Amino acid sequence: MPNVLFLRAPQSPDHYESIFSAAGYKSSSVPVLETVLVNLEALTDAVRSGPQHGAVIITSSRACEAWGTLVDALESEQESHFSWSSIPFYVVGKSTATSLKAIREARPDSRFTPTDIRGESSGTSEQLANFILTDLESLPPSSRNKPFLYLTGDKNRDTLPNILRGGGVALSVLQVYQTQGSSKFPDDLKFALESYSHQDSDIWWIVFFAPSAAEFVTPFLRLHFDLGSVDATTSTRRAARVASIGPTTSAFLQDKLDIVVDAVASKPTQDDLLQVIRAYDRDRDG
Repeated sequence: MPNVLFLRAPQSPDHYESIFSAAGYKSSSVPVLETVLVNLEALTDAVRSGPQHGAVIITSSRACEAWGTLVDALESEQESHFSWSSIPFYVVGKSTATSLKAIREARPDSRFTPTDIRGESSGTSEQLANFILTDLESLPPSSRNKPFLYLTGDKNRDTLPNILRGGGVALSVLQVYQTQGSSKFPDDLKFALESYSHQDSDIWWIVFFAPSAAEFVTPFLRLHFDLGSVDATTSTRRAARVASIGPTTSAFLQDKLDIVVDAVASKPTQDDLLQVIRAYDRDRDG
């Protein structure tokens, strides 16, 4: 059976790999994106001027990581700055709350350590925003009348800020992390390909999951695979069959990257993906 290369970070357990393995395919996943912290200098300035903010809103573990990095960096400045122990930190769900509590446990005596953590029972940004609006009365007027520091990534939706601003809460929004192409992708791809032996099938499927990731990885993939009309078949590159997780990604691959797409999953699930790939293989290979 063919080999399958999933352009996505592996999960534990990995349902894509397990369902394809059960169907007789040999598969592996290669992470294509990584998240990096940004604007830490701006965050440092915001923290040093702590009295200007009435609360902090954190909706992801990566934003917690940014705050924790800051706490470590400012360890030597404990005596000269405003204490954040009295400032409410609003979070989405238990995962984010746990990340903040870990900072508190690691640096219990730091002036910059989150102590007052609220909103743990909220499961979405919408729920958190409504919780904050109902919780405002518990804050002193001096906090309610200041902007709340909202730490975000590069792909945050407007749901929470729209609800809060509609409720009269001013926000100071600061992006502290962003998603980009993985710097390790070329090496991870090479390692994945080397894990296949000469006894394995010479038929390859490459599965794309998102347009943004596709644009980043395609130049590296073309070093190893023939993906479309811009590629000339050579003895050093493998022929590849291409699948996409949906029509939007498929259109991007064909229209923007000149990649021939052989199978498109009707729904973004492992079952639908397996179904269209197996159908193509039956028609092509008999």
